[in-house]
Amino acid sequence: MSRKLILSVGFVAALAVPLAGAQAKDTASQAFIKKAIEGNLSEVSLGQLGQQKGASEDVRNYARQLETDHSSANQKAMTAAGTLNVTPPTDVPKDKKAVYDKLSKLSGEAFDRQYVQAMIADHKKDIAEYQKEAKQQDAAGGYASESLPVLQKHLEMAQSLAKAKTQ
Repeated sequence: MSRKLILSVGFVAALAVPLAGAQAKDTASQAFIKKAIEGNLSEVSLGQLGQQKGASEDVRNYARQLETDHSSANQKAMTAAGTLNVTPPTDVPKDKKAVYDKLSKLSGEAFDRQYVQAMIADHKKDIAEYQKEAKQQDAAGGYASESLPVLQKHLEMAQSLAKAKTQ
């Protein structure tokens, strides 16, 4: 092989490594934004359920806030999905439907207690995922970064409701 060919092959290989890294980042961001949209869809439906079934006015108000905030967040996530060439999901995934189904069978104080606990667990998990994604310098990272304060507010609100229920 000629020296020129070896250098050319080396140059092409050197270019391929950063491209593969960028492609992996794009794939992770695409997966994140799909999951974020599914989460928003789930929170909207759970917000509607909480407004219907909540025993206390505080839980119904919290549920209304979730529906409003996650509807708005989903519009922003859809914009990010378009930027990332992601076909946005239109339905809630099975694991989130299972939470909805479980909660829909409850009523009164039992509903309120389980609803608030589900929102605490879900928002803790979401915050961890959003914090990780917020470090990315792309549309998904921007969406995650912008959404974090609202998710943290939701968690704090749910924790306050839980605390009030135990007093």
